[in-house]
Amino acid sequence: MARFLIVEARFYDHLNDMLVAGARAALSAAGHKAEVITLPGALEIPGAISLADASGDYDGYVAIGVVIRGETYHFEIVAGESARGIMALTMDGIAIGNGILTVEDEAQALVRADPAQKDKGGEAAKAAIALLELKERFGG
Repeated sequence: MARFLIVEARFYDHLNDMLVAGARAALSAAGHKAEVITLPGALEIPGAISLADASGDYDGYVAIGVVIRGETYHFEIVAGESARGIMALTMDGIAIGNGILTVEDEAQALVRADPAQKDKGGEAAKAAIALLELKERFGG
């Protein structure tokens, strides 16, 4: 049994609730434990994962959040930089499933967040589990 930290950028409560529920369900079904921490935005997720990983308390991480395109360039910065930060940490050997939705509108987010539909929270948790298994296989 591994310990996972779900790191959520809580901006859209109803969407995050679904993403976190999907992630928790996938981790539980695989026999793992999960805790959740909440941050103000997706840009903070890579930093929080880096800090948490330094503690040695967790085996893997699931990044959860929703970034909906708005009227400004901010969407591109948040979507791109949060993904870049997560990828950099993953390349350093940290098992992270990226469940940050980057969508055009709320309707797209609802379909992707809902565990009964696309279940992107659950998929992110499964990705984190798969990376942790690879890390253990290769002696990481």
